Amino acid sequence: MIETPSLVDQYCHGVLRTELGLGTFEAQLARTEGPPAAGTTLFDTQTGFAVRRWCPPLLGLEPHCPPARYLARRRELGVLEAGRRLLRGSGITTYLVDPGLPGDLTGPAELAAAADADAREIVRLELLAEQVADTSGTVESFLANLAEAVRGAAAHAVAFTSVAGQRHGLALAPEPPGPGEVRGAADRWLAGRRVGGEVSDPVLLRHLLWSAVASGPPIQLHAGLGEPPRRIDRTDPVLLTDFVRATAGLGTDLVLLHGYPYHRHAAHLAGVFPHVYVDSGATLVRTGARAATVLAEILELAPFGKILFSSGAQGLPELHVVGAGLFREALGRVLGTCAAEGAWSLGDAQRVARMIAAGNARRVYRLG
Repeated sequence: MIETPSLVDQYCHGVLRTELGLGTFEAQLARTEGPPAAGTTLFDTQTGFAVRRWCPPLLGLEPHCPPARYLARRRELGVLEAGRRLLRGSGITTYLVDPGLPGDLTGPAELAAAADADAREIVRLELLAEQVADTSGTVESFLANLAEAVRGAAAHAVAFTSVAGQRHGLALAPEPPGPGEVRGAADRWLAGRRVGGEVSDPVLLRHLLWSAVASGPPIQLHAGLGEPPRRIDRTDPVLLTDFVRATAGLGTDLVLLHGYPYHRHAAHLAGVFPHVYVDSGATLVRTGARAATVLAEILELAPFGKILFSSGAQGLPELHVVGAGLFREALGRVLGTCAAEGAWSLGDAQRVARMIAAGNARRVYRLG
């Protein structure tokens, strides 16, 4: 029996504070650009089936109960009580939270209280730049304030994260842009920007990444499937190879998030470069009953000390539960098979399980 007594969720978001009906629940269940096709339901997905398997017992229902029965029980308990039961039943003891998504989502402190767990903040670089731009009147003040904001964030955040792959693509020039190039890009962006406008200029995205590299905390890079809209062919982590090579030896770790369907590429980079780590994360939530197969493919290529667990959950506490449950089951199945067949000792299998579940994240993010 492979045990993972505690989990560090190294990348997730908060949960919604509002009650949800069937339509709004389904909208959070799968990251799509619209409602399900007529006559279909998003519960008929790997994620939907996983929710119906793992979550009903935490609310006092039988596994695989119908969606309508599950949502009725959820409303009966109320959003706060249902959220507490789900989060506390996940087995996650530490959450690293990116609060950079829009919507009425709990922040790190509120998530920690509901889950009776620890929580630390991840700072999203693009959102930090947008917040600075909202309060800076000139290009000079924007760049000075941004530099100060990155330094300040590095002092309290457990990590930085970047969605440059979703905003522009991962094929960014690997070297830091020059001061004149940065100033010109900032001038163009600020001149055409309204309050709240997103930063997607490749020069500014590179400037943010290299500012973060110079500040020290680990940087989480979104690769593979992310929030829509996106172009999948531009988020293959192999496109990061030049940037990864350019940052080698500088003392800043890179963590590749959500690499599916390019998880083997991400695992390969983690195997080649000492400062690169790979996240098993939302990959397992998306693949559901096939999670063990995908995790085994990551384990084929990445050193075991370079693989981190995350749920990648946002909006629904159910996704934290599903992420943790699928991870534990997949890890137990893969490592248990290695031990049962004599390829590994049971002690080694258990040690690797603890590393991936929590130990690696505690080391990379200096959690103590």
